[in-house]
Amino acid sequence: MREDSIMPRSAIGLLLALALLAASLATEAQQPTHVHRIGMLLIAHPGRDLFMGVFLEEMRALGYVEGHTLVLEYRYAEGQYERFPALAAELVRLPVDVLMVGSTPAALAAQHATTTLPIVMAGVSDPVGSGLVASLARPGGNVTGLSVLSPELIGKQLEFLKDLLPTVSRVAILWNPTNPNQALLVQEADRAAQALGVQLYRVEARGPDAFDSAFAAMIRAHAGALLAVPDALFFQHRSRLAELAAMHRLPMMFNSRPFVEAGGLLCYGPSFPDIGRRAAVYVDKILKGTKPGELPVEQPTKFELIINLKTAQALGLTFPPAILLQATEVIR
Repeated sequence: MREDSIMPRSAIGLLLALALLAASLATEAQQPTHVHRIGMLLIAHPGRDLFMGVFLEEMRALGYVEGHTLVLEYRYAEGQYERFPALAAELVRLPVDVLMVGSTPAALAAQHATTTLPIVMAGVSDPVGSGLVASLARPGGNVTGLSVLSPELIGKQLEFLKDLLPTVSRVAILWNPTNPNQALLVQEADRAAQALGVQLYRVEARGPDAFDSAFAAMIRAHAGALLAVPDALFFQHRSRLAELAAMHRLPMMFNSRPFVEAGGLLCYGPSFPDIGRRAAVYVDKILKGTKPGELPVEQPTKFELIINLKTAQALGLTFPPAILLQATEVIR
């Protein structure tokens, strides 16, 4: 055989390496992609709001692709808290790998439905007081996530209203008694009001059909401002509440940015985009094997004070410089 017809050893080695690589890739291609299923137990359809948008963005950054390696199973209570138990049980039966809940009623229903499936909270006001976790530092059980500190924030919201309206003596507080967490928040508001020398006037609203009569009662009671207790019902109908507040010339405080964007006067509360981002981190850790009881419950570290100057002008109000300096955003 001629010497120049013999293939060099380096070329043979390269061909063997390429053949092994091709075989390895073919084997990997034949292996099924693991799909993680997350159960989303929510009060209403989120669309792609700030919270969900940021949650999915962070999940992508962590390596999950919706529709390929990640499937979200949504269940909505459509504003009716009594639907949560059946919806939670349905998600558990699917099954899913993790349950993510966006409110205290949803978290309680999920906890009742399963003691083993991991549950991530993303917006629960008082997880210890509600019996969801043993403590923030050591949750134990199958529930962890993020608290929104609503009891403490109620007092701060009243402070901002008092700073804006120094002469106000009566503030209406709109609450939904069908939400099991509301009584705790109203009690905290009572304590804060007493410290500020303000009288609270409680007004119930169990559904949107009660809004008109609720505002009529506030006006009859000569309320000088309105504080809406954080609730999914009120968030869902924020545009209507902002419209009624403007119609009755009643300065109104809420807890999140979308309310102010809908025409509300001001809001103070945790950054929900930040909560969405952190919720994704919790889900990722659990999917990678961390037990929920070993993950401390986080409290918010970022807060937003957002002011709508256009609404203030329509109400004939001028924000003091002290409030404007604290604002994280001013909508003009």
